[in-house]
Amino acid sequence: MTKDEQALTQAIGQRLRALRHERQLSLQQLADLTDGVLSKSRISNYEQGIRRLGVEPAQALSKALTGVSAAYLLCLDDGERPPSNDEWELLQAFRNTDDRGRQTMLTIASQQSGSA
Repeated sequence: MTKDEQALTQAIGQRLRALRHERQLSLQQLADLTDGVLSKSRISNYEQGIRRLGVEPAQALSKALTGVSAAYLLCLDDGERPPSNDEWELLQAFRNTDDRGRQTMLTIASQQSGSA
């Protein structure tokens, strides 16, 4: 593995570990959320940069971590960080409410941003 490849593998692992910690998940809890696709030791290997995360495992982790794209996990999308747990919860509430509820949420948000 070249130096650049190793640096990318390390960056992917750091990103995965940071997201897992942000979600307050243990390695075993994250492994359980992948429905048996990934073991805790395999996730640990990704985080430590021992193994390079591939597309299929990244998709499984993306689904398990909710609100995180596989492209972000693979350091292919260096745009904004994925939403925090609170932001994700708010987004899910917005998506699950009716039109009136969404309008109310938008009105409150615009009032708050106008006062900042």
